[in-house]
Amino acid sequence: MIIGREKEQRELLNLLEKEESQFCAVYGRRRVGKTYLIRETFNYQFCFQHTGVAKGTLRQQLTAFRNSLVAAGMNTPNGGIAKIPVPKTWIDAFELLKQHINNAPAGKKVLFIDELPWMDTPKGNLIGALENFWNGWVTARSEKDIVLIVCGSATSWISNKLMKDKGGLRGRLTNRIKLVPFTLHECELFAQSSNLAIGRKDVLELYMILGGIPYYWSFLKKGLSVAQNVDQLFFAETAQLRDEFDALYSILFKRPENYLKVIECMSDGKQSGMTREDILNKSKLSDGGTFSIILEELEECGFIRRFASADTTGTNAMYQLIDNYTLFYYLCIKKNAFSDEHYWSNTFTSTAHNTWKGHAFERVCLQHIPQIKSALGISGVQTNVCSWFSHGTGRAARAIPTGPEMNGAQQTKARPTNKRRGAQIDLVIQRADGFTDICEMKHSTHAFTIDNDYAKNLQNKLDTYQEISKDKRTLHLVMVTTYGVVHNSNYNMVQNEITMDDLFQP
Repeated sequence: MIIGREKEQRELLNLLEKEESQFCAVYGRRRVGKTYLIRETFNYQFCFQHTGVAKGTLRQQLTAFRNSLVAAGMNTPNGGIAKIPVPKTWIDAFELLKQHINNAPAGKKVLFIDELPWMDTPKGNLIGALENFWNGWVTARSEKDIVLIVCGSATSWISNKLMKDKGGLRGRLTNRIKLVPFTLHECELFAQSSNLAIGRKDVLELYMILGGIPYYWSFLKKGLSVAQNVDQLFFAETAQLRDEFDALYSILFKRPENYLKVIECMSDGKQSGMTREDILNKSKLSDGGTFSIILEELEECGFIRRFASADTTGTNAMYQLIDNYTLFYYLCIKKNAFSDEHYWSNTFTSTAHNTWKGHAFERVCLQHIPQIKSALGISGVQTNVCSWFSHGTGRAARAIPTGPEMNGAQQTKARPTNKRRGAQIDLVIQRADGFTDICEMKHSTHAFTIDNDYAKNLQNKLDTYQEISKDKRTLHLVMVTTYGVVHNSNYNMVQNEITMDDLFQP
């Protein structure tokens, strides 16, 4: 049973209704459920389906393609099962696919090629053969009956080789579907469908660790607590996801070493992010085009996020590691080194655990900005969403976009005239209706209390932002917490509050 994904399913099924042949690319982070979505949507009924071989040679890829044709029931002209030789090139392989299609029954023919990037071996000319197959044969068929769906976890490959191709495949994609991780709402539905019997605080904590990756959630066992489930997933001797980290990056990237250097230095860097220069200095990598490609591909695959204003050059941008599982690996799994099979249960109430929760909750909030806007009643209001920070007196401040709708953000560069402490605001929502929401995210096991010291901290943030950013809008302080805010004498400074339940909205 598919949880959520209604929009994506409609898009896929609509391919069957088109008069022309369709070429669709489905892409997204590894383990996000692309293959499952496609197979379930079409009820596993394909004229042909094939999966590339991870790190396979050209010979291995072509052999696997031939085997998929045999599995699809490729027939010889006399009706018997063909004894098909292994093709020598991709041109030969697609010629065999043409023969198989010509012998198939009338009607729409759905072709599903999974992990297409794996098939692109050096000197194999896969793209040239695919271009010839599509442009020279599929689009020339009078039947207009082909639905070609290609899929891949190497998002950057899909983007560069198919979407941005400057050759014969340029503009040939008729549809592109980016499959994103589940939201909290969808993970809650997944937990319910699996009879896990866990509350929202448990779903939230699991989300902080697993993110919205359905594959990871599928290993959770009912009858176990969150801590027990985390232990059996990551820390037990037979843990199902014990080797997931190495597999995740080595399969996505042909030479993962330098990608991991970037990821590792960012995992130990500032919570607010690092500049390109910071990453270069810490990773000891050389600056240049290769380094730029690493950052671009990590961003394309959803592991890091680039924060930059529309008028900011790439060298001034900030980068932040945002993949929940990767951060959990570096902060918890790697530090334990599998020596304690009950690591999560034994550290559940530690100070380090609570610190991790605070940072992880902020990250989850930034992954649910549409839900925050909905709770504020501004879903239909044009907004510019960003992070903002100031180093204090004498240093410039920056406004840093945090999502796809931040293109209009302006980088603030002004020098405060009075001595003032530095300030960081992880979520600023500048609204077209004349208000700016300053959002403060706090994880707590009970209603959060704004004490006098914290109230002064909040006021410093508001004052510093208003002075340095030159934002003329009216400022509203919004508290985003797990269980709300205690209504004490300092509560008057809060204009709106959002709770964990609001983040679970569809």
